[in-house]
Formats: sequence, C-alpha cells, structure tokens
Amino acid sequence: MGGVITAERIAMLIDGAPPWAVTGLSAYDETLRAAARLEVAQHVYGGLFQPLNADGAQMPLPW
Repeated sequence: MGGVITAERIAMLIDGAPPWAVTGLSAYDETLRAAARLEVAQHVYGGLFQPLNADGAQMPLPW
C-alpha cells in the first residue's frame, strides 16, 4: 500500500504496532512512555517511508 498518506493509513499502522508499545503509551513510568512513543513512531514511519522488499517477486532486468 503505497502513495498517499491518510489518517486511515496511519491508524492502520498504529493498530499494527507492537502491543507493548501501544499499551506503553499510557504507562505511568516516563521511561516506558518514551520508549513506547519511539517504537510506535518507528513502526509508523517504516510503514510509510521504507521501501518494500526489493528482493520480492520482482524479475531482474536482462543485460
């Protein structure tokens, strides 16, 4: 799923973040909250901006 960044896409990525991180966003401990924020942010960023698996099913170009 590439292309346009929408609120629905971001919500889907947050929903797919590691459960400990989503739960940790409301933790009492500030250190855990900070780690959870970073984990969720990295998960969303990766889903939006990291290239898809380049080794996937793409055929190589002939020489």
